[in-house]
Amino acid sequence: MQLKRPTSAILLVGGFGTRLQPLTFRTPKPMLPVAGIPFTEHQIAKARAAGITEIVLATSYLAEIFEPHFGDGERFGIKISYAVEKSALGTGGAIANAAQLMSADGPIVIFNGDVLSSHDLHAQMDLHLVGDADVTLHLTEVGDARAFGVVEMEGSRILSFNEKMENPPTNIINAGCYIFNRAVIDSIPRDRAVSVEREIFPALLTGGSRVLGYLDSSYWLDIGTPAALLQATADLISGAAQSFAFSKLIEQGLYAQLSGSLIARDAEIAPTAHIKEGSFIAPHARIESGATVVGSIIGEGSRVGPDAQLVHTFVAPNCEIPGGFIANNQFFGYSEEK
Repeated sequence: MQLKRPTSAILLVGGFGTRLQPLTFRTPKPMLPVAGIPFTEHQIAKARAAGITEIVLATSYLAEIFEPHFGDGERFGIKISYAVEKSALGTGGAIANAAQLMSADGPIVIFNGDVLSSHDLHAQMDLHLVGDADVTLHLTEVGDARAFGVVEMEGSRILSFNEKMENPPTNIINAGCYIFNRAVIDSIPRDRAVSVEREIFPALLTGGSRVLGYLDSSYWLDIGTPAALLQATADLISGAAQSFAFSKLIEQGLYAQLSGSLIARDAEIAPTAHIKEGSFIAPHARIESGATVVGSIIGEGSRVGPDAQLVHTFVAPNCEIPGGFIANNQFFGYSEEK
């Protein structure tokens, strides 16, 4: 039985975020705000709460955005390093590349950079240790599994792994948080791009490795689309999802939770404006008389003019929405210019 709990983690944050354009033209997907907090910060806080003391961000697209915000991790209570891919390495190659920066030994927790999850990471670690696993995957059940990697199981042991298929044999999917023993990471080829999902997991199963699944029914969401990004913000505000970083934000008292929305206390909200459920109003924003904001994100310093109506809409920082303007599922203030 293994006795050492993981104290190291890798966060895969190198994706292009194509489905989230235009939001990702100048901001990498993992740094987009969810309930007012860069998404990566939610995951770092989760790792720290589970006893992780060092984390490597595996970056690629807009890699220069991460370090100015997170630094060496001191203000987050965790050591942070950065592994920058000069060419695309795939999920497996990114893991192998980032692991070289780890100072501690023992198993490594791997987070996909686009999953908001309230699952019990402590319990996943326990299963990995007690089950003497080589790899342990966080799993969840979904209604339609065609867009995900699907597993078949016997007890907690994974028997098969199928990546994105039209007729999946189960609705139990790979939820994007793994625990890898060092020997598994050391076996990943380093001279080419490698997919964990399409190559490493199937090879481990074929080779007889002990691959376990931690099945958890807690909140889980892939934030890879604008609609999902809005949903994640609304779910954190309502309490449907939990995040250590969000809880800390609320404790600071800089935001008020009103009618299912989160509003910065220094935002200017006209008495006749209507802020509806699921909205996030950033600091220094101004919502003028008669304006209605529903399930939308209003960036810092932005102004929504009188009688404007915004539904499921993103407004970039320092953007102005004219009075009387009506928008549904729109983006304002985002461009391809970096």
